[in-house]
Amino acid sequence: MNFELDEVLNLRDFVKSLNSEHHSIIVVEGKRDEQALQKLGFTGKICQFHSFKGLIKFADSMPKYKNLILLLDSDRKGRYLTKRIISQLQHRVSIDLSYRKQLTIITKGRIRNVEDLAMYEFEG
Repeated sequence: MNFELDEVLNLRDFVKSLNSEHHSIIVVEGKRDEQALQKLGFTGKICQFHSFKGLIKFADSMPKYKNLILLLDSDRKGRYLTKRIISQLQHRVSIDLSYRKQLTIITKGRIRNVEDLAMYEFEG
């Protein structure tokens, strides 16, 4: 797949910005999502939602972080999980959805699943 130069450059800036979020943890759905972010050069903390075996266990472990950056998929399941996480945690921690929105803009809506970012693999 051919990518426009500005798309790749914007994605690099996106990863640099994510890497600067030192007091945050990135929340993704699963292992392939985490691997895709790492392939792009992300070096920060990542939490896989599905490794917690349920929303309650996930919610109970998150308040130790100041900020949660939700990077869940844009599919039906991802939108549902995003709403559930927000409803459980919005009064306990800061939740940042801006990176998910940025990703949609940068990729012009082509990337609906975080794991698909692996197509852009480059050295961060």
